[in-house]
Amino acid sequence: MSKIAFVFPGQGAQSVGMAKDIYEAIPVSRAVLEAADRKLGFELSSLIFNGPEQELKQTANTQPALLAASVAYLAALRDCGITPDYVAGHSLGEYSALVAAGVITLEEAVSVVRSRGEFMEAAVPSGQGAMAAVLGADREALSALCASITADGTAVELANLNCPGQIVISGTAEGVAAASSRVKEAGAKRAIPLEVSGPFHSSMMRGAAERLEESLSSVMLKGADVPVVANVTARPVQDAEVIRKLLVEQVYSPVLWQDSVEWMISQGVDTFVEIGPGSVLTGLIKKIDKQAKLINVNSLTSLEELKALV
Repeated sequence: MSKIAFVFPGQGAQSVGMAKDIYEAIPVSRAVLEAADRKLGFELSSLIFNGPEQELKQTANTQPALLAASVAYLAALRDCGITPDYVAGHSLGEYSALVAAGVITLEEAVSVVRSRGEFMEAAVPSGQGAMAAVLGADREALSALCASITADGTAVELANLNCPGQIVISGTAEGVAAASSRVKEAGAKRAIPLEVSGPFHSSMMRGAAERLEESLSSVMLKGADVPVVANVTARPVQDAEVIRKLLVEQVYSPVLWQDSVEWMISQGVDTFVEIGPGSVLTGLIKKIDKQAKLINVNSLTSLEELKALV
């Protein structure tokens, strides 16, 4: 019996104008974006549709914007009657997955990720942290290289284990620079610096995690309707209190995306529906398993095509 997973993109998938087509055409999608505006007390939808891009790229804006856009597509998709066996999201995308699984309301989620973005931006002074994508490295060898550089006094860690041949490292600017200059020792082709505002998913984010823990303590979370495959463990979780704990750990822990996808495939998932702007996860999943059936819901056109299929 084939199974379906809904997956949701993280930071980096955003673009000015995202979700405008479904906002204009589909009332349930418009209602999602209007609810996000009301909850945050400003016109997030206007920033999403009109920019400016620099403002949209600020972490505290990107996170609620991407979440709201992804949930707007999800709301439209629900009319198709497709239900997932599992849900998962990449980093920030995990919150969209939790909305899909009924763990948290859109309003609570948009408020939490707005704060999460602010905490992450404030955790490390600008310029002190960095991230880089390493292409072609062996996971164990890269992990050992990072450990040896960290032991020398400049912290650098594995942050996103995305797919075979793509691992993101994160840490101090010096640590990331040192690792980037030595990635060939780990069998890698090269390292590409990422345009980010901080060393996300590294131990430098523990301060942000503490603030998030405090913020999450007053948020109502329910048990998940469908299993959520967590970034931190690459295993399914449905218990609300375990989810709360993992969301805090996720801020400073590596995103085990490849492991998560492989686990879902091992459970019989053969169709992945990426819901939200861009198609980053579709590209990663293709590299993990060429046989997987991949569907994108990132525009009114793609939504209509999917409805026709169903």
